[in-house]
This record gives sequence, C-alpha cells and structure tokens, in this order.
Amino acid sequence: MAIATPNTSTTATAPGTGQSYGAPLATVTTLFFMWGFLTCLNDILVPHLKSIFDLSYAQVMLIQFAFFGAYFIFSIPSARIIDWIGYQRSMVVGLLTMGLGAFLFVPAASVPSFPLFLGALIVLAAGITCLQVAANPYVTVLGKPETASSRLNLTQAFNSLGTFLAPFFGGLLILSAAPKTMNDIRAMAPDVLQAYRLHEAATVKTPYVGLGIALVVLAVAIGSFKLPTIEHAQHKVGEKVNDSIWRHPNLIFGAIAIFVYVGGEVSIGSFLVNYFGQPEIGGLTEKVAASFVAFYWGGAMVGRFIGSALLQKVSTRGLLGICAVCAAALVAISMLATGHTAMYSIILVGFFNSIMFPSIFTLGVAELGPLTGDGSGIMIMAIVGGAIIPVAQGAIADRIGIHHAFFLPVVCYLYILYFALSGSKPNSQRYAKA
Repeated sequence: MAIATPNTSTTATAPGTGQSYGAPLATVTTLFFMWGFLTCLNDILVPHLKSIFDLSYAQVMLIQFAFFGAYFIFSIPSARIIDWIGYQRSMVVGLLTMGLGAFLFVPAASVPSFPLFLGALIVLAAGITCLQVAANPYVTVLGKPETASSRLNLTQAFNSLGTFLAPFFGGLLILSAAPKTMNDIRAMAPDVLQAYRLHEAATVKTPYVGLGIALVVLAVAIGSFKLPTIEHAQHKVGEKVNDSIWRHPNLIFGAIAIFVYVGGEVSIGSFLVNYFGQPEIGGLTEKVAASFVAFYWGGAMVGRFIGSALLQKVSTRGLLGICAVCAAALVAISMLATGHTAMYSIILVGFFNSIMFPSIFTLGVAELGPLTGDGSGIMIMAIVGGAIIPVAQGAIADRIGIHHAFFLPVVCYLYILYFALSGSKPNSQRYAKA
C-alpha cells in the first residue's frame, strides 16, 4: 500500500470537498493520549501489587488479563453502540465509563483487595475499548484514504506520549521510595502486614481520582464539540449492507496481527521493572527501573512521529516488515546478553513497535466501507492478546526465569512479518489476477 504525500502532514481533508478536518483530528487526538496514559500505568501496578499481595508472576499478570480481556468482551458491543448512537457519542460513553473505573480504585485500595483492583481495571478497560472502537476508525476515515496510515500514526504518537509520561507519574506517586523486600513482608505479623498493605495500596487513590475527574471533564468537552459525521464509514442498525467482514482476509489476518502485537508489546512492558531488577541485568530498584520503562514507551512515541512522516512516502507494508524484523532481533539479543546490552536492546524494541498498531489497523480495515465500524470491533477485540500472552509469559517466567521467557514476543514479531509481506493484502490486490 503506497502512501501519497498530502498537502500538509497534519491536516486531513475530505475527499472531493476540500473540507479541513484538522480541528476534529486534534480534538480526537486528546483521547489517544488519555488511554495510552492509563494503559501504561498498569506497568506500575504490576510490581506494586505484586509486592503488596505477595503474588507470583503468573498471578500478577491477571492485571493485564483483566484489563485486556475486557477488550474481547466489550469490543463487539462497542461496535453496536457506534451503529446506534454514532462515533462521537460513543466516545463520550467510553470516557464516562473510564472515569467510573478510575473512581473504583478508591474502594479497592481501601479494603485493600486484589480482586477489587481487577474489577476496577475491567470497568476502566471497558471504557477504553469503546473509545478505541470509535476513535481508531474515525481517524482512519477522517480524510484521504491514501494518508490513513500516516494520520493514525500521528494520533498514535500522542498515545505514546501518554505511555511515556505514565511511568514517571506512576513511579513518583505510586511506587515507594524505599520498598520492602518480600522476605521483610512475609516476616510481618498479620496486623502489621494489613497496616502495610493499607498504606501501600492507598498510594493509588489520589492519582486515579485525579484521572477520573479529568476523564469526566474531557467527556463533557468532547460531547460539546461539533465533530463531522462520516456517513460512508457508518451504517445504522437494521440497514442492509451487501458485504461481510468475513469476506476480507486482510481483516482476519490483521486481527491476529493485533492479537500478537499487543500481546508481545504488553508482555515486554509488564516485565521490565522486574527484569531490570535482576542482578545480572541491571540490579535496579523498582522506582529507578520505572523511569527506564518510560524510555521503552518513549521510543514508540518518537518512532510514531518519524513513522507518520515516512508513511507519506513509503509503503506501509514494507515499513511494517522492517520494524518486525528489527524488534524480533532486539528481543533475541536481550535474551542472549546480560547487563547494559540486555537492558538497552529490550528498551529499543519500543522504537520499532511504534508504527505497528496503527499500520496493522489501517491495513486490516482497508476497503471495508460501511463495515469499517464492525471491522474495528473485530480488530479491537483482538487486543485481548494483551491479556493472554503476558499471562503465558508469566507462567513461563515462573518456570525458566524472566530472562529467557522473552522468546514468546519473538514469535509474535515473526507473525507480524508474515502479515506485512502477505496477509495484509486487501481484496483489490488479492484478487486482482483472479
């Protein structure tokens, strides 16, 4: 898929109308920042709740299982909501649901209860799911089709800005400056242990209450803004469409690619704090390691800004394939090395992750027309890979160690290479010679 150069790199224009979509695009971009920020805070919750509740790697990965599992449950209902009330109102519903999930962290921390934390994460993720199902395809169709991948990479760059800032924010406000070792925690008397858990769990209250308020304010702002309606990429309930999402192999292969991409990316990010704490890797404290996690996500932010420019001139499929090869190689290097080489090679993977999600998404929903919203539901549902693959890697890490459990993301990146080379072809190319 060749990407042509538009008149400007930041302004989307409606085909044949000359209408500028720059302001709506900027408005929707704020949503990408918010869900990136909240998603990446999970990487701080993982080590924090692991120590509070004395969990194994497999058990603590239930955080990611609950969060990303919600995508599988709520994606198709979210697509139906778009059919009922449209893209803009669906974004408002998503933001309000996210706000509710953020406020639920207060009772979870007050008990404290790991299952209640998981419940709050499910509600939060349900809202993010609705937001993603609406916002990703909206940006894709908000302008010229040939610049869709570049446009979505640009908005996703601000998503990565959120993921870059979240570890600093979370490390400062949530993680303790002088964490106790697991041996110290296990030696505590029951009443002392309960007091310790209450104190440590309480550190999440203020950040999540503040985020909840911000989400409600943003919902009011988005609801008040006049966003354009994209009629050709939406159909109403009961309206018959002479097509089916199952007739588009690029969508099916793309959903699998989203599954393995998100699974691999989240697996790496979730384990970095503990990985950098290993004596043979970095020997860092949790708080210091959290700052290094920010560079993993920051690399994705830089890569998306660069990718947005490159994708105006080069093939989306070609650039996606190159990034998949580089990411797989860097993870393999980290597995085979120790010390700074292992640390910085795994951090650099974030840079090559950068264009993957928006590129896979735009290639997957290409040529869907009025089925774009339904196809988006399938693609976003595949984000459940972020629930399944980290738990699998956690089980592997419990058995063979965290260092060598990273072979799972390598397999994920190899599938993305296949998708870039073959699975991403839309029907117009796939059946051109038929």
